[in-house]
Amino acid sequence: MHPVLARRVRLDLYLLAWLPIAALLTVALAIPDRRPWWEALAIGAPLALAAAFMSLAQWPLCRGLPIERSNPIRFLGSHLISLMLSVGVWLLLGASITLVLQRFPGFADSYERYRLDAPSLAVLGALLFMVVTMLHYLMISFEDTRDAERVTLQAQVQARDAELRALRAQVNPHFLFNGLNAVASLAGSDPARARTMCVMLADFLRRSLALGGRTEIMLGEELDLADRYLAIERVRFGDRLRVEHDVDPEASRCAVPALLLQPLVENAVTHGIAHSLTGGAIRITVRRAAGRLDIALDNPADPDRPPSQGSGLGIANVRSRLASLHPRAMRVDSREEDGTFHIELSLPAVEKDTALRPTRAPRVQQPSQEVA
Repeated sequence: MHPVLARRVRLDLYLLAWLPIAALLTVALAIPDRRPWWEALAIGAPLALAAAFMSLAQWPLCRGLPIERSNPIRFLGSHLISLMLSVGVWLLLGASITLVLQRFPGFADSYERYRLDAPSLAVLGALLFMVVTMLHYLMISFEDTRDAERVTLQAQVQARDAELRALRAQVNPHFLFNGLNAVASLAGSDPARARTMCVMLADFLRRSLALGGRTEIMLGEELDLADRYLAIERVRFGDRLRVEHDVDPEASRCAVPALLLQPLVENAVTHGIAHSLTGGAIRITVRRAAGRLDIALDNPADPDRPPSQGSGLGIANVRSRLASLHPRAMRVDSREEDGTFHIELSLPAVEKDTALRPTRAPRVQQPSQEVA
């Protein structure tokens, strides 16, 4: 289908653009002073309308004969034949109009006058159809460029989604590996705590898998999942692990990539709390201001591990996922200072409307209470 016929507004604008051509034909027919103005208008207006619709028939030919891929002889020959047929049919239509008009008073001998103007009309019609053909090729070039851009954009989106799925696929196995290691370490020394940890681990996995293929969730849901993970680790570490929150209530409805914080809290426990005899606090701070969502996480640094400046797998995963979603509007900074490892994420604050409001995971106050 011709793009002009795809939408009513396009057809209206297209016909409106032919009004100057109708005026031009009317003037061309009236200038020789062989006919009055009303006769010139009665012939010129129908001829312009006919040319407008006949020109649409050039679209399939132009589509079938792309300039850059067509044989030159076939290209020129096909368009020459089409031009001659179009002009011939157009002139015959004009002759038919004049034969009908001369049956009415005031239009006597209109057909004879039309025969005298036929050569000039043929030249004018040929020029008109050639211009329309060039415009069709311009439209085809524009459409092809737009289609190529759409395909490129779709490929980029698909590549980004594949990258996000691959990055997210790293999170669950990594967490499961750490969780099973923790259960194994407790199985021999404290089977009751190991069983408690298995139950909480199953609950966490069920909730994380319930996210399905969702790319983004509310920050409140993400914090809830992080709390559940930390509650599991409290079974293992007891009072050595403390969690502090300083969350701006306005930030809870902002959208973040699912399981964004999971690798970070895992790193905080594995490389911070686990290597400290006295343990420490994991502090999560969230602020929303000036259209930005800033998330900071602080934890004790491993004294025996040289500063990595964010080169670990978990932080690299977070950085890659944010870069895929917000390539120019994200920031991930990490540093170690005075025995504390600090990482800060900054991304656009975009609210996510959903009826699901997460509930905080129950705090595990003492391992002995969980076992009981």
